[in-house]
Amino acid sequence: MGNGWRPRSTGVRERARARADRGPTGMSLLPWLLMGLGALSHLTGGEAPNPWIGGLGLLAFNTLYIAVVLRAFDARAREAPLTWVLLGTLGALTLALGIGYGREWLLFFPLLGLAVGAVVRRGRLLRVITVPLVAVAGLVTFWRDGWNSIGIVYGTFISVMVTATILTLDETVRQLRATREELARTAVEKERLRFSRDLHDLLGHTLSVIVVKTEVVRRLAPHDLDAALDQVRDIESVGRQALTEIREAVTGYREGSLATELDRARDALSSAGIEPVVRRSGPLLEPAAEALLSWVVRESTTNAVRHSGATRCEIALAGTAERVRLTVTDNGRGPAGTAPGSGLRGLRERVAAAGGTLDSGPAPGGGFQVAAELPVEAPSPHEGEPPQ
Repeated sequence: MGNGWRPRSTGVRERARARADRGPTGMSLLPWLLMGLGALSHLTGGEAPNPWIGGLGLLAFNTLYIAVVLRAFDARAREAPLTWVLLGTLGALTLALGIGYGREWLLFFPLLGLAVGAVVRRGRLLRVITVPLVAVAGLVTFWRDGWNSIGIVYGTFISVMVTATILTLDETVRQLRATREELARTAVEKERLRFSRDLHDLLGHTLSVIVVKTEVVRRLAPHDLDAALDQVRDIESVGRQALTEIREAVTGYREGSLATELDRARDALSSAGIEPVVRRSGPLLEPAAEALLSWVVRESTTNAVRHSGATRCEIALAGTAERVRLTVTDNGRGPAGTAPGSGLRGLRERVAAAGGTLDSGPAPGGGFQVAAELPVEAPSPHEGEPPQ
């Protein structure tokens, strides 16, 4: 198995996520041009007067529509004067074709509405353009086709508003996603900086003391062996203290973030070909509660990867102002045997010591479930190594 190997399901999800991140494009509005097939049929059927003028108008409309909607999905091109000139020309041509031919040609008004919604999208300008557009569409359709074309007026209004709303919402969601990712990167960078600073302060001082005492030993050894041995004992004591402090620093760093553990769980499950689903809601947790729930997530996902044979694993965290509940549910067969393993037994003891409960067993809908519940302000569990 090479280093570049990835499960096929993971690659498919990554490609789907990349497509979703790109959002809609101008190509998504081009299929609506099929609404113009009625006008084309009107021309080819010999029912339209001046068919050459109508044919040129149809060609010009399609060309202008394609140019406008493709430019509408480029932020810089959308705000350029040329886009507004093209949109205005498209509006004038739609009006002329609707007045001149009526019937199926009136369907160009909803297409114009799609182009307007894609370009304008939001703000007072959208209302300023939409109201006259719908009014003109109503006058032309009633004049050419009477009440039979009331749907054209409604379709024009809906095409403007729905297109503008969907594209504005998509743009807002992508901006929020980018902001969230930037905030996450900033938080990680700050944490790395804090951790590196702590290690620098810790190891810098400790190593400096060791170097100084080592030099003292080198000078004393030829003349005063007892004094040199005293310095060696001091070096040993400093080293042991440094090991203790480093363990405390690393433990605090690794247990401090439930979000980090959830990200590790996603990666581990995806690498094993298990689809991860993570849902998190509820209030912020105290560090002790986050640390304890991190161990529950780690042990449960480890069991899912090693023993479950599952294809899907859902991690759900929810709570109130007083209690928080974490469930890890997979659709596999669960661990072998009926008794929980030593890891789950150790977790149950730690959760109980913090005033909570932990249950494990068959899930209601099949598969295996681990459920932990504890107070939001859970007291710190007893010191010791994590469950194995």
